[in-house]
Amino acid sequence: MTRLIVAAGGGGDAVAAAMLDAALYGGKSPAVILTYAWDRLLIDPVPGPRGPASFAGLRPLTRSVQAVPADAKPIAPAGSTLPRLAAELPHTLALIDPHHGTEGITRQLEELVEHLAPASIDLLDVGGDILAQGNEPTLRSPLADALTLAACCQVNAPVRLLVAGPGLDGEVPADQLRNLMGPLVLTFTADHVEPISSVLEWHPSEATAMLAATARGVRGLCEVRDAGLPVPLTDEGPTVHEVDLDEALSRNQLARAILATESLEEAEQHSREICGYSEIDYERNKAAWLGTQPEQQLDAGAVLHQLDQFEAEARSRGVTHTTFRRITEALGLSGTQRLDLRDLLISSRPEQYTAPVWRIQEA
Repeated sequence: MTRLIVAAGGGGDAVAAAMLDAALYGGKSPAVILTYAWDRLLIDPVPGPRGPASFAGLRPLTRSVQAVPADAKPIAPAGSTLPRLAAELPHTLALIDPHHGTEGITRQLEELVEHLAPASIDLLDVGGDILAQGNEPTLRSPLADALTLAACCQVNAPVRLLVAGPGLDGEVPADQLRNLMGPLVLTFTADHVEPISSVLEWHPSEATAMLAATARGVRGLCEVRDAGLPVPLTDEGPTVHEVDLDEALSRNQLARAILATESLEEAEQHSREICGYSEIDYERNKAAWLGTQPEQQLDAGAVLHQLDQFEAEARSRGVTHTTFRRITEALGLSGTQRLDLRDLLISSRPEQYTAPVWRIQEA
């Protein structure tokens, strides 16, 4: 019996999809996870999502859908977490190609449904920004979710929309989402995290890291992203709720606007008009800036001194936890240094590692 899970925003949503599959369905016959190859610049220095042309070694599933096996490789200068994810998870990872807009993703979904005849189709979003209207001041990355939502609403098969960890992506606060949540489907526990525990040791997703942390009982205020957004870690963190798919579409202005788009550029333009920006423009600007920054050597003593300063400032803001991505960017280090930084911190101060997030040392 095959199941299909669509990772609404790609990246960490694919990791959460694997955790959901094991928790809900037992993981005995792993689901096919349809996901973007759209990693942060810490991993992929090329802005925007990757399509099939950015990989070598993909495996055809249907005419329009390619699977990403463990031995696939992103073609330089592109980067991707998907091949390593495929190596560590038992699931088939199928690649969303958004370069033909919503119509292209809808076609991919329809082909997969015909090919797999799945017993169920779940559209999973971690955080809940798939329910954003488009004008929220903290909204940062609406395009990926809007594309998958628009496509899932048009496919000729029943799709269940699930939101895990309301507010954990730092884009729409949990208190704004609470009245939009439908029935509680699941509350993740520490046991549910175990199937993806090895992935959490290296994967850069902050939202899924916090989802796992809350499932393990971590509570407090976590600072994330380069902007230092504060995200509360509460009892709502590990919950998964069902949300009516049509109601989500009626709320999401961008998803409605891009229903008939045939290119990513067309969808981007709608994002600029409705939300005031395109997240890919932000990535382009940031990539250009990062390209002018010299690569620094990782000096352990200097890094730990900088960390002390960062933690003192974070404590003054009421922050109790943070992510390794946040520390990497706050200390002015590059994406290639993130895992070295992580290893240094854990080996130097293991008592502060509350897997997979970092606990701010008390004064």
